[in-house]
Amino acid sequence: MGESLLSKKNQKIVKNGLWDTNPVTFQVLGICSALAVTTQVKTAIVLSIGLTVVTAFSNVVISLIRNFIPSNIRIIVQLTVVSALVITVDQILKAFAYDVSKQLSVFVGLIITNCIVMGRLEAFAMGNPPWKSFLDGLANGLGYSGVLVLIGIIREIFGAGTLLGFHVMPPAFYANGYVNNGMMLLAPGAFFLLGVIVWVQRSISGYSES
Repeated sequence: MGESLLSKKNQKIVKNGLWDTNPVTFQVLGICSALAVTTQVKTAIVLSIGLTVVTAFSNVVISLIRNFIPSNIRIIVQLTVVSALVITVDQILKAFAYDVSKQLSVFVGLIITNCIVMGRLEAFAMGNPPWKSFLDGLANGLGYSGVLVLIGIIREIFGAGTLLGFHVMPPAFYANGYVNNGMMLLAPGAFFLLGVIVWVQRSISGYSES
């Protein structure tokens, strides 16, 4: 009898990507984009969706053809699959969200070499069936997205007083001398937030490097 699509093993795969082995807070991957595109929540969300789609579906494709890929060219094949998906995502963005596409600049293209995407292909898709690989890619993409969007929310609110472009800081704050925190719009602010999130996540998980 076949394994259930939502068996305990498959649920564990999802939980790993979302929390236990989160690619950002546990594996410390994808840091560059976490620092570069999170000054606005909108750009963080769009890049997160793009990376999640690419990670999930590249995992599926590589899993389907893994037994036919010569080991000496597997990285080239993986890059080809990822590149095709990234180009598709990039063209969709340019067609339907051109302004966001311009704001993201080269970072959509850099999904091709994102260590999260390539890491999941090597560590999981090359050795597991398509459904498990899809769940792994989806969970790791969403785990990355959660961190990125959280950093984006904090940076935009405290750095610009807005959320998704709408002013959310009460005018009374400014009337009483409140000033937007410019540090939140700089890379060191994002780096500090990321460090706090990593610390909190690992503290909750009871993780220690012993």
